[in-house]
Amino acid sequence: MNKLGVHALVWAGDLTPESTRKVISQTRAAGFDLVELSLHGPKVMDLALTRDLLQEHELDIGCSRGLTFDADVSSEDAATVARGVALLEEGITITAELGGSYFGGILYGAMAKYSAPVTKQGRRNAVDSLSHIADFALRKNVTLGLEVVNRYESNLLNTASQALALIDEVNAPNVVVHLDTYHMNIEESDFMQPVLECGKRLGYVHIGESNRGYLGSGTIDFSQFFHALAMIDYQGVVTFESFSSTVVNEQLSNALAIWRNLWDDGMDLAKHAREFIAGGINAAAKARAHH
Repeated sequence: MNKLGVHALVWAGDLTPESTRKVISQTRAAGFDLVELSLHGPKVMDLALTRDLLQEHELDIGCSRGLTFDADVSSEDAATVARGVALLEEGITITAELGGSYFGGILYGAMAKYSAPVTKQGRRNAVDSLSHIADFALRKNVTLGLEVVNRYESNLLNTASQALALIDEVNAPNVVVHLDTYHMNIEESDFMQPVLECGKRLGYVHIGESNRGYLGSGTIDFSQFFHALAMIDYQGVVTFESFSSTVVNEQLSNALAIWRNLWDDGMDLAKHAREFIAGGINAAAKARAHH
C-alpha cells in the first residue's frame, strides 16, 4: 500500500512552532502517513521541534518549494542562477535535517507565469544547476522530484515527457518525475499515458482536483489515474493537495492564484481525501489483480 500524504497548507499557512504543531498533529489525526512541508519561508521554522513532532506522531516528511524570478536557475544571469542554487541547497539541507529523503517541486525555474519561452542558455543553466544539486542531494540521501506543472507556473516542464527529457540530460540517479493530477488535467492528453511513460521514474504523486477543492467535486478522471499507477506498480507516496482562501500563505497563495474559498474545514476535507485516495488505489489494485 502506498504511503498517503497531505500538504501542510490544508492545515496552516506558515511553519511557526504553533502552526507546525497543528500541521503535524492534524495530519496524524486525519490518518495520513506523511506530511509535505512547503519551504517557502523556512526562516521561521524550528527544525529541532519539527523533527521531534514528526517522531512523536510517527510521520514521514516530504519537502517542496518553487523558485522566484530573482532566484531562477533557468535564468541567463549567473547571479540569479546562483541565488536559485543556494535556495535549493538550503531546501535539501532542511529536508535531510528533518529526517526526510524527498525534496520536490519546481526546482528547475521560477514558479510563475513567464512572458517568454525558456532560452537555450536558460535551459542549459537549469540542467547544470540540477546536476549540481542532485550531487549535493545524493550525499545527503535525498531524492529530488521535478514537479510537472501547468503553463502558468513554468515555461520549462509542462508535461511528463518534457520532464523525462530533462532528467535524461541531468543524468543523475536520484532525480525523479513528480506528477500532479491538477496540472496533468491542464496539459496532458489523458491521465494514463504520462504515468506509463514515466514508469519506474515516477517518484512522487500529488492528487489535486481540477478546482483544487474536494476530491470528486471536479472533472478529473481519478479512476484512470489510479489504474495507471497500478499498471506501473507505483510504490511511492501519494499526497493530497488542496488550497482555499481559508488558509493563506504569504509566498504561495497569490503565486498559486488561490482566490476562492473552496472549503473551511481542513479536517473534513482531509479525511474525505484520505478515504477517496485509499479507495481509488484499492479499487485499481483489485481490478489489476483480476485482470
